[in-house]
Amino acid sequence: MKGSMVLIDAGRAAFMRNGRLHDLLVDPKSDDPTPRPEAIYRGILARPLKGMHGAILQLPDGQSAFLKDAKGLAPGMPLLVQVSTFADAGKAAPVVRKLLFKSRYAIVTPSNPGINIARSIRDEDERDRLLLIAHTVMLDGGEGLILRSICNGTDGDVIAKDIAQMLRTCRDVMSDSAANSPALLLDAPLAAERGWRDWEHPDQLIDTDGCFADHGVLDDIDIALQAVVKVGNTAWISIEPTQALIAIDVNTGGDFSPAAGLKTNLAATREISRQLLIRGLGGQITIDFAPMTKKDRIKLETALKAEFRRGAVDTILAGWTPLGNMELQRKRERFSLRKAMK
Repeated sequence: MKGSMVLIDAGRAAFMRNGRLHDLLVDPKSDDPTPRPEAIYRGILARPLKGMHGAILQLPDGQSAFLKDAKGLAPGMPLLVQVSTFADAGKAAPVVRKLLFKSRYAIVTPSNPGINIARSIRDEDERDRLLLIAHTVMLDGGEGLILRSICNGTDGDVIAKDIAQMLRTCRDVMSDSAANSPALLLDAPLAAERGWRDWEHPDQLIDTDGCFADHGVLDDIDIALQAVVKVGNTAWISIEPTQALIAIDVNTGGDFSPAAGLKTNLAATREISRQLLIRGLGGQITIDFAPMTKKDRIKLETALKAEFRRGAVDTILAGWTPLGNMELQRKRERFSLRKAMK
């Protein structure tokens, strides 16, 4: 089927384009207590980590968090914090004190005043229109605001309503900072909510039970639960998550022509980006690309950067190792598909 489609089924949301799965979001199980990225807590500072200038915070339900910068903070202090990434197994959840209240059209930033508009919106008349909408709703309340790129050309009333709703949420949370017990003040968005917030407007939305099976999403999920994924007719990639990192191997298969290395590697970049999204993988990633000349690395880096820019997860290209592998650092902001399917 041509065009884009969003499917919502049993705590999962899928974005399809031209009949192919491009993105997948899954909810954790209801009894999973793991603090999730974007959730906002009132934590209690439990123990400073002097050598690291950080601190361990107490969260509700026996959970703990790690705050990187805790200078000048004393044990027992209540702090509003937001989970930044998923923690490794057995470790405290990384949190930050700069809170972000993110919706489809706007991001409210209580610790960073001022109104900013996405750089991708370049038309001056449109920027002036959006500034007027923002100032009308914000009323110099002291919070900051970022208008996202999707605001470009969107009806002003829709944007204003979205800003007002997120501003109310922000103020409700910020007003609940002084109590002396840990608490979850704002839960992380579920898969359907996050898909609505972050994905482009689809041509079609289906939220009926069984729609994943009807449109082939379950087949893509089965592939994503396997290590090896085909790329083209003969090439393949292997994706192996370990405790320390995610190892990816790119192979040309039976193609031994001089151009096979670069050709396969360029095709693999598209599949790697897609598979990392579907599998919900992040952290340190090492890619062993198929053999190619060093001069072709620039073409490959350009392709990698373009693919990850189109994705929804911050990914940094750290560079090439002495052995010729590419190292990446990818934010752990998604729930692992493999963990969700256990």
